Amino acid sequence: MTFTLATWNINSVRLREGLVTKLLQEEAPDVLCLQECKSPVDKIPVEGFQALGYTHMVARGQKGYNGVAILSRLPLEDMGGHDLIGMGHARHVAARLPNGVVIHNYYIPAGGDIPDRAENEKFGQKLDVLTEMRDRFRSEKPSRAILVGDLNIAPREDDVWNHKALLKIVSHTPVEVAHLEDARAAGGWVDVTRADIPSGPLFSWWSYRSPEWDSADKGRRLDHIWATGDIAAAGSGSRVLRAARGWEQPSDHAPVFATFDL
Repeated sequence: MTFTLATWNINSVRLREGLVTKLLQEEAPDVLCLQECKSPVDKIPVEGFQALGYTHMVARGQKGYNGVAILSRLPLEDMGGHDLIGMGHARHVAARLPNGVVIHNYYIPAGGDIPDRAENEKFGQKLDVLTEMRDRFRSEKPSRAILVGDLNIAPREDDVWNHKALLKIVSHTPVEVAHLEDARAAGGWVDVTRADIPSGPLFSWWSYRSPEWDSADKGRRLDHIWATGDIAAAGSGSRVLRAARGWEQPSDHAPVFATFDL
């Protein structure tokens, strides 16, 4: 079974319903994972998506904040969601495809502005979420699984526009990168995007604060597609749809794609 998967922090699925529709019409991924939906599940505007053939959805939501959803043209079995570090936030949902592959959709906390847990509770929460993920992957070793989402960390030097300038900026600090790497290694996850595009600058997020985002290109790769080692080689065709960052009233994130032949 060959399927294409996309992940996108949509920054309000109701506000940007039209952009989701545009993506589904023009790019037609088989599965679309959304983060930061900012909507209770029963308020997600599914009718338009269903009309395009995306008749399956699993989601976790809350009013005004967080929220994750998986839209699919393929049948989905709801595999539940983790309440990360007991915060009561809708930040994870999982679904099983007909071929048995489980998709995990995560929205990791951004972590605030100060990279110090003593001064910034949100930064500590972010690190604790990653530690919990690491421990879960160690105790419940994943297999035939794909992990996607806005992980809010750009781990590599070429995942940010200026490595040295961002070393003390939340999303690229060494402690965050180390925590993310520990979680990735614990689950035997492979960074599919970088397996396909092994070198060179690659970004999926550009700040709203930069009106000249395209020409300035001060981006970060915060959005990821991973797969467990037993299926990672089946991933190909990785790309970032940079053009979506320039759509009208866009999200500050661009969708990331990969195709799997399983």
